[in-house]
Amino acid sequence: MNAAKRDVRNKQGMTFVSGRSMTTGARYAWWLAIVSMAFLPLSFAVGCGDDSGGGNNQGKDASVDASGTHDSGHNDDAQVQQDGGGADGSVQDAGMHEWNPDDFAHVYEVGPGHEYADPNEVPWESLPTDSLVLIYWRSAPYRSKWVINTEGTQDAPVVVLGVPDSGRLPKISGQDATTRQELDYWNENRSVIKVGGSSLPDENRVPSYVYIQGLDISGARPPYSFTGHSGSVATYSENAAAVHVEIGDHITIEGCEIHDAGNGIFTGWTGSHIVIRANHIFDNGIEDSQYAHNNYTESLGILFEYNHFGPLRSGCRGTNLKDRSAGTVIRYNWIESGNRQLDLVESDHAELRQDPSYRTTFVYGNILVEPDEADNSQILHYGGDGGDTSIYRKGTLHFYNNTVISMRSGNTTLLALSTNDEHCDVRNNVVMATAGSGLLAIVDAKGTVELRRNWLQAGWVDTHNGTLEGTVQDLDNLTGTDPLFVDAANSDYRPASGSPCIDAAGPLADAAVQYPVTEEYVLHQNGKTRSDDGSLDIGAFGAQ
Repeated sequence: MNAAKRDVRNKQGMTFVSGRSMTTGARYAWWLAIVSMAFLPLSFAVGCGDDSGGGNNQGKDASVDASGTHDSGHNDDAQVQQDGGGADGSVQDAGMHEWNPDDFAHVYEVGPGHEYADPNEVPWESLPTDSLVLIYWRSAPYRSKWVINTEGTQDAPVVVLGVPDSGRLPKISGQDATTRQELDYWNENRSVIKVGGSSLPDENRVPSYVYIQGLDISGARPPYSFTGHSGSVATYSENAAAVHVEIGDHITIEGCEIHDAGNGIFTGWTGSHIVIRANHIFDNGIEDSQYAHNNYTESLGILFEYNHFGPLRSGCRGTNLKDRSAGTVIRYNWIESGNRQLDLVESDHAELRQDPSYRTTFVYGNILVEPDEADNSQILHYGGDGGDTSIYRKGTLHFYNNTVISMRSGNTTLLALSTNDEHCDVRNNVVMATAGSGLLAIVDAKGTVELRRNWLQAGWVDTHNGTLEGTVQDLDNLTGTDPLFVDAANSDYRPASGSPCIDAAGPLADAAVQYPVTEEYVLHQNGKTRSDDGSLDIGAFGAQ
């Protein structure tokens, strides 16, 4: 792809400011420790994925049951202490945080009958550390937009928390929204909620330990307009996002509905330790454009888990989850449709490329669904797209225990690897092409692929392109016409009794042992502990 055609990204020339004192090696080791910790059972009740979820806690009580049970006062989100289920495998929702207002020095309550009628009344420009902003549901959307530029800490974070009503999340709409006049920040046309990049209280500040949770955020794309802090009316840019993290460290977005924007979530390269958890991200994009996506991220250390990525807006040709980060972990998500489901490509920024985690990516426990009408027959792209192959990822993509379902009537290609220097270790996956024999290919043409203990559609081929430029090694895989799901017609892709996938998985790669498959996704935005009889099953689900 011509460099001039690349996606519009964060090009403000921001420097890698304070808060980055660790060496890249130390940051990498820390991030590995964060995402591979022992899991602790947690739950949440935002009401965004389970009929039993949600609540109507209309008051500053001891536990605002709107966010989850990360109930240790001010614990660090990046400790990733979640498994989404109890020890008995019961569904307990994917571990989000529960916040106790009594643990915060500053509490702002927004909504009908509360001190602040609208989010624009909250003093965002001087919001102190150790703040909880509670936004209560009301029938009409809040048409407000703002920036968060506060340096929180692990023990004194900044939390913006929606309080639902019977599962209905408070709506924050950028359409015809107004920015609080006391604010002063750039790129107002890029977001509804922004993190970092503000003149107040200090343009060199790195916001940290910020949580955006339990909100329905939408309305950041043309032709929608807003009134900025100066009073002028402006239109959103095509690369606007519902949530834009321009600068920040330890930023968590969880339990939100994110839709009707150019990009649903956008993070810039000066963001680090990002967690995107248990959100419903859908219906984003720009018509006839490949450059706006449900998710577009480029940060140092990023974790996606328990999210439901739905189709983009009609006529939009972007990717579902596009990422240019170092230290990317994508696990236990449902990702449906898009130009591709996953597009994992290069960073323009040496600060990310020089980090050891840039060349190793982990994708496991996900369900990737390809509808027949999807724009591109490739499921996953890994490497780069800008033309300068010297900065492509050129590492190893660990792709294991995923369930891939293609409903295309024609050809499906699992992987597009940009060069022969890109390597993919493919293990323990179910890859099914419902159209039948001969229509599944492993690669587009290039790259090195090792296939181990996967269930693959019978008649699969190396490539549909005629000439294989790379290599595909078939190392003890299963083939068949039906993996025997419990109820594929109703999207229940668990292995049924008698499935060849049961107890048939092999060991993980040495590098992947630190990321064991201990959980599984539950429709939708939920999770539970994966059943374990001592033998791992092939695919994203364990036999029940």
